[in-house]
Amino acid sequence: MTDRDIAAQNRELANHLSNNLGRLLKEFARDYENRVQDLLNQRGHPDIRPPHSTIFANLGTGAVRVTELAERAQVTQQAMGKMLKELERLGYLERAVDGSDRRAREIRLTERGISLVRDSLQAIQEVQAYYRHKAGAENLEALETQLRGVISSLQFQNLPDTWTEGR
Repeated sequence: MTDRDIAAQNRELANHLSNNLGRLLKEFARDYENRVQDLLNQRGHPDIRPPHSTIFANLGTGAVRVTELAERAQVTQQAMGKMLKELERLGYLERAVDGSDRRAREIRLTERGISLVRDSLQAIQEVQAYYRHKAGAENLEALETQLRGVISSLQFQNLPDTWTEGR
């Protein structure tokens, strides 16, 4: 095999590794996340980083414990604790003693945290409007519907049922 043949084979293999569904999904998610992040920066939240979305996406409604949050986010309690301390220091969250179990601590949004969530929801709507404009509303809706169907069929363990049922 010549050097040229080996180089061609390497290019082909690299193309197969980088040009697949996983990569497409990652690139789409990365673009989505970056657009939301840019809008949050513009709205006065420059200290919020994409990893923080893991916490807010898994808080749900009401107070939640660190162990539950780490489990939902599929990260260690140590990693979750570190992110929580950072968001607490930045004024987005507070931890309080759980009224039903005095040994446990609850995590709650502060007023600044609630403002961030509202700004995030607005930013998400703007990003989705941009995608609808660029890709077409029908295409975006079909993509979301098909992705929900595939995820439902695969029976992912850590997603709420509402994620596959639609909004």
